[in-house]
Amino acid sequence: MIKLYNLDIRTVTLSLSLRDCISEDCDKVCENIYNKIKKYAKNLVSYADELAEEYSIPIINKRIAVTPVSLIGEACINPDYVKIAKTLDEAAKDVGVNFIGGFSALVEKGMTKGDKLLIESIPQALAQTQRVCASVNVASSKAGINMDAILKMSEIVKQSAELTKDDDSIGAAKLVVFCNAPGDNPFMAGAFCGIGEPECALNVGVSGPGVVRAAVDALPKDSNMSELANKIKEIAYKITSTGELIGRKLSQKLGIPFGVIDLSLAPTPAVGDSVAGIFQAMGLEHAGAHGTTAALAMLNDAVKKGGVMASSHVGGLSGAFIPVSEDAGMIEAAQKGYLCINKLEAMTSVCSVGLDMIAIPGDTSRATIAGIIADEMAIGMINKKTTAVRIIPAVGKNIGDSVSFGGLLGEAPIMPVSSLSSEAFVNRGGRIPAPIHSLNN
Repeated sequence: MIKLYNLDIRTVTLSLSLRDCISEDCDKVCENIYNKIKKYAKNLVSYADELAEEYSIPIINKRIAVTPVSLIGEACINPDYVKIAKTLDEAAKDVGVNFIGGFSALVEKGMTKGDKLLIESIPQALAQTQRVCASVNVASSKAGINMDAILKMSEIVKQSAELTKDDDSIGAAKLVVFCNAPGDNPFMAGAFCGIGEPECALNVGVSGPGVVRAAVDALPKDSNMSELANKIKEIAYKITSTGELIGRKLSQKLGIPFGVIDLSLAPTPAVGDSVAGIFQAMGLEHAGAHGTTAALAMLNDAVKKGGVMASSHVGGLSGAFIPVSEDAGMIEAAQKGYLCINKLEAMTSVCSVGLDMIAIPGDTSRATIAGIIADEMAIGMINKKTTAVRIIPAVGKNIGDSVSFGGLLGEAPIMPVSSLSSEAFVNRGGRIPAPIHSLNN
């Protein structure tokens, strides 16, 4: 499974509270943050590498998620969030992790001064760092959708892309807009240490689309849907058990609590490690064919049912990811025109996250981006699930071009967006009220 089908531990993520780093002096905040990260994460990479060698299971990424930084800098007399971001980046580099998440704000109901300052600093922070990832929660099933925050974030996405245009607008690839963001998600770019989380914990994200595809391929071609679902549950149990074993061993070595295991099937650009490939094994000609949403719904449900039998501490996002740039099959489907944003949006109603790693023309208007975000937030709000938008308006590029980030971020064709205007609607601002089922106390 490991060598042939790309089974791996996608990420081990140290969740770390920075609430005791707060000070009125921004320099002191930065000093506290750096020292705390060094203290808790100094052995994360070396211990993970030791376990990977001992058990012959690759651990691809080692990451850190911290308390939403808007909260940490808010008490400063003269807060400098870009400086804090640079401190996070330096600490992440010094302990050897590839990403650090938590340059974040939670503004589903409104913004404090600290939230606004952090959000406005995101483009510069992402442009001036290598490892920092940002996220902003603008909606929830309890609070509704903050349209003022969505409008602001559409500007921030555009600015982040513009400031990193010489690198295919990669700044926007490290920025996520959320509805119902979980505080224990180990995956980037949306990981942060939630308010209800402990001082520190180790959260694990597994992977295994290639293993699932191989299991489905091995079934007789006349297997019915129930047999298909059962086979996926069986293999999800095995994948989750592997992730839990590694997570608990690593948490013991680090001397910190084990947090959660995220069941999400996280694909890569590697051939054979594709969620879209599972659809083909199920019998669809390609991702995007009629029936794709139904296939994804069954896959997502079976993965969860198999995973929860293997672990008592499931959390994070837990489902199936469909990032366009990070999945070889999704990339091919987008290049051939089998997938459009509307179809991807429909798929997000039954999958793990949302519109993920989608490249669009660089001249796409702020209002159109706001409309795309609002649509995805509505799916999350109404269905009481996490949804997200990680969209890249690639500066200077249009339909027929592509962006390439390398590594796990992959590459993506520029996808068309609707030419119809959303301007008058999104500019109304205010807050879309929470649905009636939010009144469930």
